[in-house]
Amino acid sequence: MKRKEFVKKGLVGLTTIVALPSVFACSRDDDPTNTGNCALSQSETAGPFPIKTPADLARENIVSDRTGVALLFTLTIQDQSNDCKALPGVFVDVWHCDADGNYSEYGSLSTAHFLRGRQTTDVNGQVSFISIFPGWYPGRAPHIHVEVLDSSEKSIRITQIGFPKNICDVVYATTAYNGPADTSNTSDGVFANSLQGNMAESVTGNVTDGYTLLKTIVV
Repeated sequence: MKRKEFVKKGLVGLTTIVALPSVFACSRDDDPTNTGNCALSQSETAGPFPIKTPADLARENIVSDRTGVALLFTLTIQDQSNDCKALPGVFVDVWHCDADGNYSEYGSLSTAHFLRGRQTTDVNGQVSFISIFPGWYPGRAPHIHVEVLDSSEKSIRITQIGFPKNICDVVYATTAYNGPADTSNTSDGVFANSLQGNMAESVTGNVTDGYTLLKTIVV
């Protein structure tokens, strides 16, 4: 999907919301297993705030009523057990916080369903989501949560995607966001010892036209 097809699509009114707790406990597995040049993506916990009913959120545009800088992210899922070939026909669930650092479906936002969605990988093992650039909340670097599930909805891998600091700083200087993140990628507890594998492979664009993120996830 080209950027012109998603920029600013669906970015409408921001509601009043309640701040998240300052710190969430997350853990990760040891370093991913390597098979030649094909390494499993880092495994992380589902929290905070995984999608409660992902089957009901099968959609490409996950913006809902949130405002922020446009973001299109495309994920490529590869199968390590099959020479890292593309993995079609699996579910990919994603969720992340809004510009103010809030997640939907929990607490005072229990009936809201923004910035969450599910897609099924195509023949190239890819899915794309129209969203906004995630904000941040205390104690965590900016990130997107991803869970890959097989056709029976059995979880295959849960991971997270981090963002380059220089791009975050530009985005967070805009009026929709709350200024620079208080936690860097290198000091983030979830990304410790796995930062290189968690980082997005490519984030390009600008705050006017929106950004495009690319990430390959190996399961």
